Amino acid sequence: MKRLLLIISYFLLSFSLFATHNRAGEIIYRQISEYTYEITLYTYTYTKPGVVADRPELTIHWGDNTSDVVPRSEELYLPYYYKRNKYVWKHTFPGPGVYEILAQDPNRNDGVKNITNSVRVMFAIKTTLKISSSVGFNNTPKLLNPPYDKAFVNTPFVHNPAAYDPDGDSISYKLVTCLGENGEPLVDVYSLPQYSKELYVDSITGDLVWDAPVEVGIYNIAIAIEEWRDGVKIGQIVRDMQIEVFETDNNPPIINPLPDYCVLAGTSIDFDVVAWDPDTTFNKKTIISDQEPYDTVIHIDTLLDGLKLTGTGGPLIIDEDSAHFPQPVVGRGTVRSHFSWKTTCAHVRKTPYHMMFKVEDGYLTGKDEELHMFDYENVYIRVIAPPPENLNLEPTSSSITLNWDIETCPNAIGYKIYRKINRSGFVPDSCETGVPGYTGYELIAEVEGIENTTFTDNNNEEGLWQGVEYCYMITAFFADGAESYASNEICTVLERGIPVITNVSVNHTDTENGSIYLAWAKPSELDTIIAPGPYKYLIYRSEGFWGENFELIDSLEGLDNTVLIDTMINTKDVPYSYKVELWNVEPSERFLIGAPQIASSIYLHSIAGVSKEITLNFNSNTPWTDTCYVIYRLNETTNTYDSIGSSKDRTFTDTELENSKEYCYKIHSIGYYSIDGVVDPIINFSQEDCNIVSDTIPPCIPPLQVRNNCDIMANELSWEMPNKACANDLIKYRIFYANHIDAPFKEIGVISNPQQTSFTHYPDPVVDSTLAGCYAISAIDSFLNETPVVNRVCVDACMYYKLPNVFTPNGKNPYFTPIIANEQQKKYIQFVDKVDVKIYNRWGQLLYQSDDPFINWDGKDENTGKQVPDGVYYYVCEIYERRISGIDSRQLVGFVQVFTNNENTKP
Repeated sequence: MKRLLLIISYFLLSFSLFATHNRAGEIIYRQISEYTYEITLYTYTYTKPGVVADRPELTIHWGDNTSDVVPRSEELYLPYYYKRNKYVWKHTFPGPGVYEILAQDPNRNDGVKNITNSVRVMFAIKTTLKISSSVGFNNTPKLLNPPYDKAFVNTPFVHNPAAYDPDGDSISYKLVTCLGENGEPLVDVYSLPQYSKELYVDSITGDLVWDAPVEVGIYNIAIAIEEWRDGVKIGQIVRDMQIEVFETDNNPPIINPLPDYCVLAGTSIDFDVVAWDPDTTFNKKTIISDQEPYDTVIHIDTLLDGLKLTGTGGPLIIDEDSAHFPQPVVGRGTVRSHFSWKTTCAHVRKTPYHMMFKVEDGYLTGKDEELHMFDYENVYIRVIAPPPENLNLEPTSSSITLNWDIETCPNAIGYKIYRKINRSGFVPDSCETGVPGYTGYELIAEVEGIENTTFTDNNNEEGLWQGVEYCYMITAFFADGAESYASNEICTVLERGIPVITNVSVNHTDTENGSIYLAWAKPSELDTIIAPGPYKYLIYRSEGFWGENFELIDSLEGLDNTVLIDTMINTKDVPYSYKVELWNVEPSERFLIGAPQIASSIYLHSIAGVSKEITLNFNSNTPWTDTCYVIYRLNETTNTYDSIGSSKDRTFTDTELENSKEYCYKIHSIGYYSIDGVVDPIINFSQEDCNIVSDTIPPCIPPLQVRNNCDIMANELSWEMPNKACANDLIKYRIFYANHIDAPFKEIGVISNPQQTSFTHYPDPVVDSTLAGCYAISAIDSFLNETPVVNRVCVDACMYYKLPNVFTPNGKNPYFTPIIANEQQKKYIQFVDKVDVKIYNRWGQLLYQSDDPFINWDGKDENTGKQVPDGVYYYVCEIYERRISGIDSRQLVGFVQVFTNNENTKP
């Protein structure tokens, strides 16, 4: 039995020592083929003397209902009692899907402050793998900074995992809960470390900021490193890391701030990294001269703290030959090193490269290794492809062909075409790729294939507009969505090979006999070899702005007939659009020349929206550019239209008008083409539109006051006349009442004299059943605009119910009943829902009880039917009154003296 106990004790002791070691870890993977991946598990274990922990093998669960026991392939001993254990295995997954790769160990290391009884808590890490044809080949980011660090009490702490994605995918970061058994978040036993100000992970940079630790100890946190491609999440690593917090009077070293950089592919980037330590140690020495007069000299040696500067990041990983950062650099006081990188087109990608530089103090001075302090500096470097060069434009009468040189970066996969009307002057800065939307450019096409260096813009086969300056910029784009710098801005106009519409102007406004003046400029660069003539114009008209239902309305022979008056149309209610086609009409060669333009009339719509105002809205669709709109209003005296203002926008509000009066308007537009040889400026008129100004603004809400008048059992309303501040055409008021705070309003009166500002309301006992109530008032003007009924003013009921202290059953007041001085007070009793009154003699014997609000006790004992003797009697009366919030109760307690004047009555 003793032997068995010894064996069990030894086993438990061995298990405890064996298990108290896991400090941090993560899982990453590399894709080998369609479904086969190389998975690497890193764990970080405790190596302090006395801990005999080790894991020569670990089980990894693949997320497809299978697992493998994976042997350790590498051990790396690190400072601060850490050892990195590496486990590598190749696994083939059954097919597309989302898999959670999980590794776990029975216990964490002991003493983790923010995990209760951490030595008995399962340690787990997992990584999510998504296999999908939409994702394609993918590798997890590499985390170049190990998942352990040191922090110090009351000192802000920053850590960055230095994630580098070899595929150029975007990375985001967030804090998550540490994981336990089966990869589930720890519940109840885990909490974030305490902090004095804040603790967070920057979702973009990955900086873990702990400002600041408040207590010495060991802490664990988990960070989710999320991987994104084209806006879709494609994977995630949950890294569990450990931070040891110490107390020290040391100050951390400092790396001088560095900017982020953008660099043209094929050029170099160079910068110095400089770090220094604010702490200086002074070493005092006493030296005695060996020559007369043998003076004593005090010599102070300045002992600067020793520093170690290192760096890590994507450039050093992907291209050791072209990216250089000599390290580690060790020195006192100040250390520096030089980063250089000769970039190539292969380095072009959408996401920037991350370089992280680290400085650590405590070197060369024998300082306790656990009290070394750090500083980090992150630098993001974006490698951008050069722009396509030698962009050239070749216009025709309806299209423009673009040509350019092949992109110098051979890994580009195509080009993006951007277009704008008129120049922007945009020149990208050093970090600006593509063509930003603020320039006014629009992406109109993408050309696949780096060898395809030509594109014809015909506005999706609808033809470009004559007389417009078209400007273009192009970029090269890459498989991950990266774009090059934008090319130079190049502009041109179409050849004048077709008619250019200049006028669609309303001559006369009428529903049946309206007319429009239509004019155009004849083609000045007609290719007579292709189209030798003769020529004919075909004129088409459609209702609306966009020419959705064109009908042929006329034709004109030759090139010089460039005007048409379109008559007998409804110009009052409908805008019209036109196109003028030029045809080569030789019998054997009849064909349309070019793609015709569409131009519409200006259509004006007036809105009499508010008092003394009319708003004008107008619209058109034209190939020319309108720069200004002049507003004309009919002068009733001269019967001509006068200019009253102008606008650069297609809206105008005419103010200070007279209500109930009609006003008529028309719009005069001023525009231009970006070409020579056409009329300038281009002048057109809208139809005439008339409207009557109507007052639609209600008066101000009258400020209402309500008070009880309990003497007459009424509620008195008073208000101020709103004319002083608002409309001056008030004609009447409407009074509204509700007998409960939540009840709907009903109209109880109309006051047709706007000078009257008071009203007395006598609630009806039967209909209203209460003196309480809520009131509202609305004001109505001469246009019947009425203020909204929104201000509810409430008053509670009068509390009048009183009982006498004397009554004579055989006298003038034969009943014990509430005091009623007049008919109004009698009416009040009717507003009492009920009472619960009890009358007692001086020995507490109940003599009478009733629920009648009038009580009507005749002085008799209801138990015997006899008159009570003279004396003092006590009552308790619970009164149930109808109040503003409903039936409410209050209690009256008192006494009443009974005088019977009856000598035969005995007590």
